[in-house]
Amino acid sequence: MLLRVRPFPSFPPLSTSRFSASTHATTAASSPTTPAPPPPPQPAPPLVETALFIPPGVAQDEVSMDMVLPGSNIVIGPYAGDAKVKSVEFVKSSAKAKDCPRDPLGRPEFAVLGRSNVGKSSLINSLVRKKEVALTSKKPGKTQLINHFLINKSWYLVDLPGYGFAHAPRSAKTDWSAFTKGYFLNRDSLVSALLLVDSSVPPQQIDLDCANWLGRNNIGFTFVFTKCDKVRASKGKRSDDNLKKFQDLISDHYQEPPPWIMTSSVTGLGRDDLLLHMSQLRNYWDQEVV
Repeated sequence: MLLRVRPFPSFPPLSTSRFSASTHATTAASSPTTPAPPPPPQPAPPLVETALFIPPGVAQDEVSMDMVLPGSNIVIGPYAGDAKVKSVEFVKSSAKAKDCPRDPLGRPEFAVLGRSNVGKSSLINSLVRKKEVALTSKKPGKTQLINHFLINKSWYLVDLPGYGFAHAPRSAKTDWSAFTKGYFLNRDSLVSALLLVDSSVPPQQIDLDCANWLGRNNIGFTFVFTKCDKVRASKGKRSDDNLKKFQDLISDHYQEPPPWIMTSSVTGLGRDDLLLHMSQLRNYWDQEVV
């Protein structure tokens, strides 16, 4: 039987400590007798410089900014490989975690989850470049099953039901919590979760709660910010303003920075880079399976 060694830290939340971006900065030593002149004013650094996610195979002192994926904090290392999606095949819809397919080959899988109406189905369709692979709907909470898709006959993309839809019946919320958590706690082939966060709205506590649950249960995840092409006309806030607020919250709660990336299913922003990130997670996982 194949057993999985979890390849990346699962970023358990901290109650009091704060991650400092300065842990990734290099400071110049000044002379003990002659004070160094004040540095010239610098423009605000991009978000990717706040706290980089450095994958296995890369030493921190080897990182340069050209190794960081655009619109993310993710460093690309030697495990990154072929990220093209050449084929996609629907495998099964499961109403219970125990009914999810068990792959005799032990092929790895990525789970996609997030709040209802976060753009989950649109992102999945964008990743595989096929319309209506994952069902999109104007009614949030449409997906009520765990859907497995086989990509390139070598790994799975798993579409999980959305959470937090205000108008969903309480029974549906309870069912989602029970069988989705059951999925996460019993999938030896799970490489990582892709936790989708809507960048067009201010940070939501329910997203942080979900991330903290994953962390407490040793489940690695990547924050995937969706709808990064949007501007909230009513509030005049750009997506990057909301992203910065979310980054501040992350730095308050995590000593080790979880990977995050900006995406848009409308413009294709981040699509290829997210697949490249997933390839390095997958390739490292493949090598570590014993």
